[in-house]
Amino acid sequence: MDLHTTPRRLVSSGSPLEPEIGFSRAVRTGPYVSVAGTAPIAPDGTTTAPGDVHAQTVRCLDIAEAALREAGARLEDVVRTRVMLTDATTWREAARAHGERFAAVRPACTFVEVSRFIDPQWLVEVEMDAVVTDHTAPDMVGW
Repeated sequence: MDLHTTPRRLVSSGSPLEPEIGFSRAVRTGPYVSVAGTAPIAPDGTTTAPGDVHAQTVRCLDIAEAALREAGARLEDVVRTRVMLTDATTWREAARAHGERFAAVRPACTFVEVSRFIDPQWLVEVEMDAVVTDHTAPDMVGW
């Protein structure tokens, strides 16, 4: 497969930061899907569950999973996740949410501590990479 001639599918979550920064929530090229750092933003634009790492991680995973699906991928296609926390001592709360979603998939996963995010109420962000290997999943035709 020549990735230089494969169409790119850009997925938006509707975040007002996407056009301002110039990024997409997810990008699919051929079987590869990358989901950008996903913050715990509620549908109304506020921060989900201030102070609750588990609930914020669940929200990040919900947003990222929706982007995967829009790009024609599933959680089962995820090969790597990155969980970024402002306090590494809370890793078990984020890990519990990650395990609830990925216990059977078991992607490569990294937890890291960062100094902060754009919004100081965000305690966690999640990134994902997937490779669509299921030939019954939607392909790029018609995108």
